[in-house]
Amino acid sequence: AISVGKDGTVRVRMPLYYPMEKAVRFVEEHAEWIEKAKKRVQAFREKTEVSPEREAELRLLAKKVLPEKVKHYAERMGLFPTSVRITSARGRYGSCSAKNGICFSFRVMLLPDAAIDYVVVHELAHIAEHNHSKRFYRVIEKTLPDYKERIRLLKGLS
Repeated sequence: AISVGKDGTVRVRMPLYYPMEKAVRFVEEHAEWIEKAKKRVQAFREKTEVSPEREAELRLLAKKVLPEKVKHYAERMGLFPTSVRITSARGRYGSCSAKNGICFSFRVMLLPDAAIDYVVVHELAHIAEHNHSKRFYRVIEKTLPDYKERIRLLKGLS
């Protein structure tokens, strides 16, 4: 398996006794994917890097906008978080804990409104399904029938 870390580091995982020649060939065969992934990571970092002043603005906006969006969608979905927090997360826009507390990075406010709504609904859906199964996406689809377009929008920005 090949992965590209948030810092652009490429990691190759393989069984301990896997032949090195095969691993090298595997990496060479996936060189184009690796370069695209590294570019996506770099673009994401550039888009989400903000000055301290801009961070303060985005945090204030997030504290105003996100609780309202969570309330709106929670009522529509019948899924209520135990808490809503704003964080400085760099690698993800939102998360849901095992105890159903939801966190959003202030950086989510850099996204278009349709993408923000998707992130909110996505995290609320984790209250019903703590995974990314078909059932999880059905929970999202009930509220956002166009969720696939919103995912494409989000991926285009990340």
